[in-house]
Amino acid sequence: MDLEEAFQVVGEFGKYQKRAVAVLTLLQIYMACQSMLIVLIGAVPKFTTERLADAGGEVQGSQITFTEDFSSIVSEWYLIKHQAYKVHLAGSLFFAGVLIGNVFFGPLSDRIGRRPVFLSALFFEVLFGYVSALAPSYEVFALSRLLVGLMNGGMALVCFVLTQEYVGKSYWAMTGTLTNMTFAVGIALFAALGYFIRPWRNLATAANSPGVLFFLLCVTLPESPRWLYSQGKTQQAEKVLQDLAQRNGKGRPVLKLRRAPGLDRPEGSSTGLAHLAIHPVLRRRTLVLMYVWYTCSLVYYGLTMNASEDTGNRYLSVAMYGLVELPAYPLCIYFINKQWAGRRKTMASFLACAGVSCLLTMMIPAKSESLFNATSLALLGKLMVSAAFNIVYVYTSELYPTVIRNAGLGVCSMSCRVGGILAPFVPSMRVLHASMPFMVFCLSGISAGCLGLLLPETLNKPVAETLEELGSPTYQRILETKVRLLEDEQEKPKHNLNG
Repeated sequence: MDLEEAFQVVGEFGKYQKRAVAVLTLLQIYMACQSMLIVLIGAVPKFTTERLADAGGEVQGSQITFTEDFSSIVSEWYLIKHQAYKVHLAGSLFFAGVLIGNVFFGPLSDRIGRRPVFLSALFFEVLFGYVSALAPSYEVFALSRLLVGLMNGGMALVCFVLTQEYVGKSYWAMTGTLTNMTFAVGIALFAALGYFIRPWRNLATAANSPGVLFFLLCVTLPESPRWLYSQGKTQQAEKVLQDLAQRNGKGRPVLKLRRAPGLDRPEGSSTGLAHLAIHPVLRRRTLVLMYVWYTCSLVYYGLTMNASEDTGNRYLSVAMYGLVELPAYPLCIYFINKQWAGRRKTMASFLACAGVSCLLTMMIPAKSESLFNATSLALLGKLMVSAAFNIVYVYTSELYPTVIRNAGLGVCSMSCRVGGILAPFVPSMRVLHASMPFMVFCLSGISAGCLGLLLPETLNKPVAETLEELGSPTYQRILETKVRLLEDEQEKPKHNLNG
């Protein structure tokens, strides 16, 4: 039997898989706290500047006094005026680390395994998180944020892949959506945590401490059976699947996995980043996906900077930053599992709608007081691109074979970080024309939506495990036959399924 048939026997989403996915999904709250940490601990308290003069009245300097009862790295190390750039630098270092982690840990986990890479990255992220909280100087703090970002980028990527590979393919959309939704909830929970814990060192410690618990829970997780199968380790994959079946209450069934094409590679050959450029099918998919990921990040963060207003409450602002995404996820779950919509059309439609919302924003006066004003349309665009962002995570994992899935996700995530880095510069294009930022978002969203239609649909189609299966006419005929057999099996009465 092949891997999907084995999951049908042991359970696609049994009791144990639900517990494992729950741990990995809740881990997103910890990762959200680390990602948003600089927003609160780097906030600038209100302050006054008093000029100091000598007895003759000559100005000798100035004294800065913080008037707000708020602790942050700004108030501790006086990161204001000509030192203010250091706050933004710390945030940039974190996301630079995320970018490097995406590229480095993805191929590494494809080569040596999901579990060791995931656990190592999680352990060191927690360790460096405590270094951030206890940093004696800004330099140590900045370095620790770079290292936390490095581990966060790699660990988050492998964590997402594990939530997919522990379950049957029919549940990938659900687990992927839950993962992204929990991250958004984590942002809001971090805002609540910051509201009750004001000293920045205490907040950093409290936000990092759940990582210890999650690490202890994740130590018991098994290796991905899909990765073992893709590496030709069929006996180990069978053992993991049998353990899953036993923990799901189905005993230990006899499983005999057949080796997929291409698993017996010559010694010295391997799958890695080079295959994304060499393999014709992967090259085309990767180029399109990189642009889609880049656009999602550019439009999402760019609209955040354009549409967000200063409410005077930093904690409410951070909470809304996460909660505004939540309506997007039920829409995703509904549409991407419908045969008439699927992954490809839904992703392209949400991207195009985000672009159209930005186009309409340019046509409405900035000071309009109607319901459909520029701000509401910009937020609608943000909602649409959030939905596309969620879909592209699930869709990308289905488009890459197991042996190179993390490498593909890593490269796509790298282009996503590039979009996030460039997003702050787009609003500055207002100096050319007031509508220029929204024109950029409009053209990016619509063009990415159109390019996304060049990708194949993956709904209800078996996932490729090896590179040899990808684009092979013989394998495609096998897949089509298997899909027809599964559809015929589903149409039979339930009492005949056990025959």
